[in-house]
Amino acid sequence: MTDGQPVFADRAERARARAEACATFLDTFAPGQNHDLLADMMVTITRLAADGCGRGELKILNRAVKELRYAFKTFAPFENTPKVSIFGSSRTPSDHPQYVQAVKFAKLIRDQGWMVITGAGDGIMHAGHQGATREASFGVAIALPFEQDTNSTIAGDPKLVNFKYFFTRKLLFVKEAKAIALFPGGYGTQDEGFEALTLVQTSKSAPVPIVLVDEPGGTYWQHWRTYVKAELLGNDMVSPEDMDLFYLTDSADDACDEITRFYRRYHSSRYVREEFVIRMNSPLSTEWIEQLNGDFSDIVSGDPIRQIQEPLPEEDGEFAQCSRLVFRFDRRSVGRLRHLINAINDAE
Repeated sequence: MTDGQPVFADRAERARARAEACATFLDTFAPGQNHDLLADMMVTITRLAADGCGRGELKILNRAVKELRYAFKTFAPFENTPKVSIFGSSRTPSDHPQYVQAVKFAKLIRDQGWMVITGAGDGIMHAGHQGATREASFGVAIALPFEQDTNSTIAGDPKLVNFKYFFTRKLLFVKEAKAIALFPGGYGTQDEGFEALTLVQTSKSAPVPIVLVDEPGGTYWQHWRTYVKAELLGNDMVSPEDMDLFYLTDSADDACDEITRFYRRYHSSRYVREEFVIRMNSPLSTEWIEQLNGDFSDIVSGDPIRQIQEPLPEEDGEFAQCSRLVFRFDRRSVGRLRHLINAINDAE
């Protein structure tokens, strides 16, 4: 002992002692199936102390973890209810056609059994909550020095979560949503739109429908697509298939249909080791499997696509009711993967 602290012979001994102390604490205060992950988190905390991490950095980490913990707790009771994140300008007045369109879309998607997530501010965010109603709404608010008061529909609701940091807030928008709906907006809307596309394109998030919604006859997203086509696609910065990662419309009905159609048969997907697993609400015929293998051989590495009826062992029985397509995806051709999902949903 030195100054009341134990002396360790080497780094490995210190690491073992640290792990044992964390395990003992968790056995007493937090037993359960996630013991290993909680232990890893505690070890990371002790390493931060050993690194001499600055107080400012620790404040960031502490606040971020607190925000995420509370947000996860808030969303947990609604885990099995599909949700769409709605983005758009906080400055859109309530009599503007874009506002009216957002109200209509949110009502239509709520009628399909969905809930909505917005930034909890005014403009398009308030329109989303009005259309979906308070009961079917989540708010993920951000503290800003201007123009970000919580709107009257979601204010005081237990499904309202307040964030200090954009990065934790943005994580929730994507993590909890099975679809993204973008209405005209400013830098923030563009940021959220490009981030959603980037996460899907790079397979950092699961495939989801991303819908760009104009007012009837509007040109906001048409001009955006013209820019993307001319400058990004035209200069080979994205692939032609990447243009199909989003759907542009000026109809709230079409936007709602695009989202619900995506989940007609497709349920969810994940990687299991080197294999990509697509879960489906109903199985495909042998003929359709053969057609998929013929049409999408360009994105399959190794053995052909196969259909199984039970979860793989690594899935721990998750969504056992779903049929599955299993194959080695090349992990690059996400636009083509979206075409595959469309084909699965269109199959008889």
